[in-house]
Amino acid sequence: MAHRIVFAGTPEFAVPVLEALMKSEHEVVAVYTQPDRPAGRGRSLMPSSVKASALSHGLPVCQPDNFKEAESVATLNAWNADVMVVAAYGLLLPQSVLDIPRHGCINVHASLLPRWRGASPIQQVILHGDSETGITIMAMVKAMDAGDMYHQVSCPILANDTAGSLHDRLAGLGPNALLDVLSRYPSCKAASQDQSLVTHAPKIKKQEAALDWTKSAFELERAVRAYVPWPVAYTHYEGERCRIYEAECLMESSDQAPGVVLAVSADGIDVQCGEGKLRIKRIQWPGGKIMTVDSWLNAHAKKLFKGSRFG
Repeated sequence: MAHRIVFAGTPEFAVPVLEALMKSEHEVVAVYTQPDRPAGRGRSLMPSSVKASALSHGLPVCQPDNFKEAESVATLNAWNADVMVVAAYGLLLPQSVLDIPRHGCINVHASLLPRWRGASPIQQVILHGDSETGITIMAMVKAMDAGDMYHQVSCPILANDTAGSLHDRLAGLGPNALLDVLSRYPSCKAASQDQSLVTHAPKIKKQEAALDWTKSAFELERAVRAYVPWPVAYTHYEGERCRIYEAECLMESSDQAPGVVLAVSADGIDVQCGEGKLRIKRIQWPGGKIMTVDSWLNAHAKKLFKGSRFG
């Protein structure tokens, strides 16, 4: 059954879903996305990834700040949609919006609900050492990510996964999962979420990426992976902030205090943690490029030495 669809999404994660809908039997009648935001050094207004994709297909684009104005709700109603498909839109939809499409609103969410409801499911699965994650296609209700589930597709989390690499794999799973549901929608069955298993994934703040060297090397290695490509884990050395892009957990320990540099070599910078040690393998200093420690040491050998301290 083909549907008239209003699509709502903003970041790169949502683009493959929109592109798949455009190639399907369904008709995308309009695209909703977040307003253009300042970006880059010049802070000029930049369109979202979804807006760029929509315009390339000649689709109408709407960018309301919210749906508090009656005009925004009326515009959405005028599209006469069968269903609204949402993927990482970034706005909580009020009940007045959820009630507009003839067959309701469905969401493409990047976790295996009810685990990790919220804005940062991809980062949280890495931070918490989950072994798998996936995509959930669910009915939208007023409460965030609390609707009944139509379909789930699982995905293993690899030992070297960053939020970036996992994002890309999940983004590739979303389109087929959605199209499978739409082919049976709205008659397909849905399962309710087990409330006892709910966990929350709040929006990530930049300051959360500061490495706390009193934590275990295992936790810090996961933090480094979880915060690539944004906001990127960081620490301080002699008053300068350096960003850590790759690190390895080594469980050997020493009697040094957390944050103390234990060794500096082409293999990396070994730093004592609360438990074990973290080997930093790729680093970036202010104004510099992202470099392997081997390459960085060739130019900055005197800047870092055994016994010095991060933090």
